[in-house]
Amino acid sequence: MIRGSAWLSRAGLRPTRQRLSLAALLVGDGQDRHVTAESLFVLAEQAGEKVSLATVYNTLRAFCDVGLMNEVVVDGSKSYFDTRTDDHPHFYWEDSAELTDAPKDQLHISGLPDAPEGAEITRVDVVIRVRRV
Repeated sequence: MIRGSAWLSRAGLRPTRQRLSLAALLVGDGQDRHVTAESLFVLAEQAGEKVSLATVYNTLRAFCDVGLMNEVVVDGSKSYFDTRTDDHPHFYWEDSAELTDAPKDQLHISGLPDAPEGAEITRVDVVIRVRRV
């Protein structure tokens, strides 16, 4: 709980019971996570936490809004939430619908198009789709 509380404090979020319990599940052991709202909801249930799926969605959105997590959209409809916030690519495992980090040092982007007038590029998401053979 202590690591989760510090994580919330760093972003200036009020440490509600639900936020603290979800933060503990996400960063309590110091490991980076890729979760969907549904998978985090199941983890919370397994941990005995009383939280609704809507609260999980709202909490993940709040964590993203303050920069604690990034949302990675796969297929335009499936969102994963990543506790690792530096720029890095991902592998999307088509056979298991799992998102994992890909080696950052092996990705080389040689150029990006200019942003449209009046806009700036805020982030580039690279999702490499793979399947086991």
